[in-house]
Formats: sequence, C-alpha cells, structure tokens
Amino acid sequence: MKLERLISIIYMLLNNEVVSASELSCKYGVSQRTIYRDIEAICAAGIPVVSYQGVNGGYGIMKEYKMDKSLLSSDDIASLITLLKSTTTIFEDERAHETIHRLKTVQTDNGRAPSLTMDLGSWRSYTAHLRALHSAINGRQLVQFHYTNAKDERQDRVVEPVSLVFKYGAWYLYGYCRSRDDYRVFKLTRMSELLTLPECFQREHNIHTEDVLTGGGGQEQEQISHAIIHFTGGSLARVLDEFYLDEKQFNDDGTLTLTITQAIDTDWLIEKLLGFGEDALVLEPPALRQRIKEKIGKMLNRYKEV
Repeated sequence: MKLERLISIIYMLLNNEVVSASELSCKYGVSQRTIYRDIEAICAAGIPVVSYQGVNGGYGIMKEYKMDKSLLSSDDIASLITLLKSTTTIFEDERAHETIHRLKTVQTDNGRAPSLTMDLGSWRSYTAHLRALHSAINGRQLVQFHYTNAKDERQDRVVEPVSLVFKYGAWYLYGYCRSRDDYRVFKLTRMSELLTLPECFQREHNIHTEDVLTGGGGQEQEQISHAIIHFTGGSLARVLDEFYLDEKQFNDDGTLTLTITQAIDTDWLIEKLLGFGEDALVLEPPALRQRIKEKIGKMLNRYKEV
C-alpha cells in the first residue's frame, strides 16, 4: 500500500502546481507526519520535490522536471484508461491495473461519464488461449497446437508466437511457424489442444504491421471486387452489421441493394450470403450467382431423402 501511495502522490504532484500536506493526508487517510515521510522518500528516489511556505504553501515538483500537460489531455487519459480496462477483462496483467491507477490520479474530470466504453470479451471469448499465448509471447516460449486451415486441413503446428491481433471481431496469433518455415496468422477459433512448450526461442522477430493485417506469408484466397446483392426488408439490420463498409441503397419498397466495390474473399462472401437464405439475391456477377446455385444444389442433394 505504501508503494502504491507513493506512486499516486508523485502523479498528484506532477499534475498540480502545489499540493498541501493536509490535502494529501485527507486524500490517502494517513497522518501529515506520514505524508512528510513519504515526501522524504520521494526526494531520496531522485525526484526534485520543492516545498512552498505560507498560507497557500505545500509541495510541488520542479517545472523543468514535469512533462508538458498538453501532451495528454483529459480525453487522452480517459481513452487510455478505457483501452487498458478492456484488455484487463481478458488478460490478468497487474502492470495494466497499476497503470490505470496511476492514470486515474491525474484525471481532472472523474465525475463525468466516459465518452468511450470498450469490452473485448464476449460469450465466445477464448480467455484461456489468449492468456496462455500472451504469457508465451512475453516468455519467448514455443507453442504447439492443432490447426484447421481454410482448406479444412487439420495439422500440427509449432510456432514462435510474436503478437496477438484483434481484427474483424476475432483474435489472431501472428508468429513464425516452424512447420512452414515462414510467418503465418492463425485464427484462435481454429486452434485446439494448445500447449506451451518449455523450449524458448532466440530468433528476433521484427513485426511488420502490413504482414499482421494481411496474413503475412499465407496463401492468398480467391477474391471478388464487384458484386450487387438485393436484400429483403426483413434482413436490413444483419446487412448493416455484416457489410457496414460497402455501398448501400435503401429502396422505396423497404428492401436494400448492396454494392460491393472493394476486394473481398469469395468463399467468405458466399458463406455469409447463404446465411441470409431467401432474403438475399445476387444480381451480379453471373459467376457468383452460379457458385451459389451450385452450393445450394449440393445442399439439396444431402436432403434428397427427406
């Protein structure tokens, strides 16, 4: 508790010109004598605390030692706290909790409702996998797991984990796959029987953001760059959820016409459209219409005995 109080006092002094001993005593529920000892400990640690005498006197830190407040506004601090809180719902990171506490000591609008709230957890969260992978990344330990790829092939993988990535509403592991001698991105939902191996790796990994976001080193999937789909009025909310970045036209009869003009994975699109059932009708291109027709035909054949 003392260390936590000392850190909080330091941030109080950094955020205010002068803070009186009585104010600090009241805030932390200790005697002024204890505050005096705390100030001495802070000075002994090399932080230049200045004592101001008089009615409005108290303690402060030399201006030359302070960071310019304009670097972090109240909104910046609130956003940092929100982001850290969202990660602590998944990762049991004591350092994050300590950082949140320190940031709260410099907040000046504690009574105002937050303008941003995030929760990265969900009913389908893979908390155990995430924590195990996070620990392996920090410890530079190899991980092993069974992985089902986009071709429905289930294989053993041994990976040097580099980074966890949250994108498109799902978690991914970016790492160097020893089984493929290349960097790969693995979707956590396709992992099973995850094990952290005792062996540590020495290889230095330079993370390239473009590789993480595009799947670095993986095989490219067939993509389609133009499509027009008509949706009935009973599926508008789902369309907005699934295709929020694409061009949408709301029609007078309550239906919606979706126009896709950016490259999108063809298999993913077909899977999503089949999920809409009779509410979705592909108008263009003809090749996509044919692919969906073939898929539906195969589905009907599986139920021909019904």
